[in-house]
Amino acid sequence: VQLQASGGGLVQAGGSLRLSCAASGSIFSLDLMGWYRQAPGKQRELVANITSGGTTNYTDSVKGRFTISRGNARNTVILQMNSLKPEDTAVYYCNAVRVVVSSGVRYEYDYWGQGTLVTVSS
Repeated sequence: VQLQASGGGLVQAGGSLRLSCAASGSIFSLDLMGWYRQAPGKQRELVANITSGGTTNYTDSVKGRFTISRGNARNTVILQMNSLKPEDTAVYYCNAVRVVVSSGVRYEYDYWGQGTLVTVSS
């Protein structure tokens, strides 16, 4: 499975950006897709994710400003980022998880895309 992310860039504080991520390869469906970010000198953190059923989850700092959704194409995910702040500056990574249950054992397969840089100037 390959994840291709796009949409990063430079924006002024208060502006908006839209990140897209598309999965390709021999995968039937992905149970969870989302975005993580890593700012300089900090650990990677979850930004938002969405299940195959549409349930969303956001880190507190982006609630009300970011919206995650599934794209029209299967296995795509969109992150709409509004009211951006300088502290949102980071490399954003697309993530996908596939869950397989076999003989009562649950396996999780984790996939990562290349990072896309988001820079918010003050």
